[in-house]
Amino acid sequence: MDWALQITDLSQGTFLALVAITFVAGIVRGFSGFALSALVMASAATFLAPVLLIPILWFLEMSASLMMARAGIKDADRGVALLLVAGSVIGWPLGLWLTLSMQVDTSRAVALSIIVVLAVLQLGKVRIPGLSSKAGTLTAGILAGIGSGLAHVGGMVIALYVLSLGSAARSMRGTLVLFLFASGLFSLFIQLGFGTMTATAAARGLLLIPPTLLGVWLGTKLFIPRWESYYKPFCLSLLIGLASLGLIRTQFV
Repeated sequence: MDWALQITDLSQGTFLALVAITFVAGIVRGFSGFALSALVMASAATFLAPVLLIPILWFLEMSASLMMARAGIKDADRGVALLLVAGSVIGWPLGLWLTLSMQVDTSRAVALSIIVVLAVLQLGKVRIPGLSSKAGTLTAGILAGIGSGLAHVGGMVIALYVLSLGSAARSMRGTLVLFLFASGLFSLFIQLGFGTMTATAAARGLLLIPPTLLGVWLGTKLFIPRWESYYKPFCLSLLIGLASLGLIRTQFV
């Protein structure tokens, strides 16, 4: 344990809290196909700055995407996914720049607020018109990149985009997996350029991969097809609750 705390530069309590949070978030990702980063951010942003969580979440999303890619990518709309990735590459630097330019408390409030808004929009099944064109798809990708740079929640933006198109659930899941994997490759270089992907951040991310993947594996085993319609509302409600509690804690405690 001591060596892990040393290379991650975290207290024992913080490290164990992150292990528990990533394990639970992995379970949710396993049976729902999304919300890994959002759940970790909503839960951990109250004690760790978003700019420190973003590079950690890169490792977790990439490992989870690789684990689920084989089953998901074959169902993806690849043309749409690649256009979304192109937009994300534009938006990522802007979102990360905004995060770095804010005070920690401000960036924390912004990240949690974004999660609440996106979750409410998805829970309400709000459909945004005008996204079916190539320009609309590129715009959605840019917004996803900004969301990723601010709170690593680009996947939730893309889920809202796919919902607006009325795509089949299986296609949505596959497009999300492909987007998260492909955009992640580009975002690595962006984070290296901004200096947020450090050796310490990498150590944290790598050590949190095992509990995350264990959770993903368990989540896929817990998946029950007849309950599929309840998974997403449950996850979104959980996100709203966690992020709202985080906002209250950061603003009034």
